[in-house]
Amino acid sequence: MFVISLQSGSNGNCYYVEAGGVRLLVDAGISGEQARQRLAQHGLEIRNVEGVLISHDHADHTRSMGVYQRKFGLPIYATTRTFRLAGVTQSLGKIDEVRHFEAGSVLRLNGLAVETVRTPHDGIDGVAFVFDDGRRRLGILTDLGHVFSGLDRVIGSLDAVILESNYDPQMLEEGPYPAFLKQRIRGPRGHLSNLEAAQLLRTAAGPRLKWACLGHLSQENNRPEVALHTHRRVLGDRLHLCLAGRYEATDVLEV
Repeated sequence: MFVISLQSGSNGNCYYVEAGGVRLLVDAGISGEQARQRLAQHGLEIRNVEGVLISHDHADHTRSMGVYQRKFGLPIYATTRTFRLAGVTQSLGKIDEVRHFEAGSVLRLNGLAVETVRTPHDGIDGVAFVFDDGRRRLGILTDLGHVFSGLDRVIGSLDAVILESNYDPQMLEEGPYPAFLKQRIRGPRGHLSNLEAAQLLRTAAGPRLKWACLGHLSQENNRPEVALHTHRRVLGDRLHLCLAGRYEATDVLEV
């Protein structure tokens, strides 16, 4: 099992997961050409991907799903409400192949089980994803809202995780955002701060968790070095950490 973050942040999100003989993308927030090129850098062909999983309706996760479907022939997996609202709020174009699932259900794709975990983020019907090939478990957990009940058990079951570490509280407070947007970000339907993410890993990470990749970092209210420093201060050296960039792909991350 392995994963590549092709891009992570409010400017666009997309991840590649290969597990159980299945190749998938998670979210479609970057252009089709960006996704194609970044996969090609790793010797991967986007047309060999077997589907695109959509986490929620916000444009930084959905804006290019029509292109992925029409240009590359990739089926879209989304809840009915997520797909409908994204189509209302954005110009996605014609999408012929959509496979709906219910939030909280398990998708079974050949040798891979994909658990969809409901989130309290302010999307209409948001989910996070856990990939289980029968031997390893990977979580892609971003846009979480807050540390909700059961999230610790999910993380405790994982071998690896991409986890949002969106903002530094002081940078957010002192930054240029208007008050309503600051409240939205740090509120119960917004994002996890660096400290919240680090404390969650400290309390929830089980012995099988080998690494955590910090994702969805804010450009205005965070810095990579600030996120890493906060996590190291809370976690020490107990866990390998890496970062998912806002403008480039990571290396191949093995699980």
